[in-house]
Amino acid sequence: MQRLAGLGRAGLFPPEGSVPVAQLLGCQLARFLHTGLAVLAAKELLVKLRKKTGYSFVNCKKALEKFDGNLKEAEGWLHDQAQKEGWSKVSKLEGRKTKEGLIGLLKEGNSAVMVEVNCETDFVARNAKFQHLVQQVAVGTMQHYQETVEQLSTYAKCFLETRELSQLRLGPDGSLLSDQLALTIGKLGENMIMKRAAWVSVPENFFIGSYVHGAPPTGNPLLSNMMFGKYGALVICSPPEPYQKSNFVELGWRLGQHVVGMAPLSVGSPEDEPRGDSETKMLAQPFLLDPAITLGQYIQPSGVSVLDFVRFECGEVTETAEAE
Repeated sequence: MQRLAGLGRAGLFPPEGSVPVAQLLGCQLARFLHTGLAVLAAKELLVKLRKKTGYSFVNCKKALEKFDGNLKEAEGWLHDQAQKEGWSKVSKLEGRKTKEGLIGLLKEGNSAVMVEVNCETDFVARNAKFQHLVQQVAVGTMQHYQETVEQLSTYAKCFLETRELSQLRLGPDGSLLSDQLALTIGKLGENMIMKRAAWVSVPENFFIGSYVHGAPPTGNPLLSNMMFGKYGALVICSPPEPYQKSNFVELGWRLGQHVVGMAPLSVGSPEDEPRGDSETKMLAQPFLLDPAITLGQYIQPSGVSVLDFVRFECGEVTETAEAE
């Protein structure tokens, strides 16, 4: 007993009237679990913010610490910082040549959009962040015309250049495409230009053929509704009655393929002879996949009339660029 009392005086057992050992250990365990759960929760927040924004772990951690784990405020702060950094890089990189890039093609119902966005290197053109920017330009263009154009009795074809594209707003938050451009420049560190966009819309009894060539590797599910490449074409067609859209999907693809490969300057007419200046007229050109016949002869059995087309080639010099 004396020995046990000595142990108590030595502090190995709690003195009489103090907190029991089991309770003391329970408190320590609770504190340990609480700390562990807090660390786990903080880590989950960090991963969530990183995945949602795409910014570095270092910056995401800094943002969460700055706002005591408030995810919404941290995300807003990261966006503001990235925007400032992006615009800073825009001014530094301005003037650097942008010969690479992508053509992006988006179809939605009876409308289609084709855009060209340029960057400095093909390496960046293959980056998912750059491709997402191309998608944003296409979606912004589509939304702009859906809100401004009424129901059509015939087809419509409109074009937008760099300055007009930069002022388009995107999505529910109404952010400018120019801001999205700055963010992407800030992330990838290359000069970029939203060069041009074409929007085409047709009534129910028409169809739009489309084709993109030289597409980069796919695999990003967020971009599954887009087609990307170095060349693209939209072909406006009037089919015979009665009209089943599914019957003309392949024909539309072949027509777009011909426009990309043969680069006509005008549609022409089926009566044009395949010689002289008619070589630039689409219907008089030798059909890309069977040069023994003209394109006009190829489509004649289908009863389809080609009314118009748009062709984009990434990096080509346009009339607007020449004027500038």
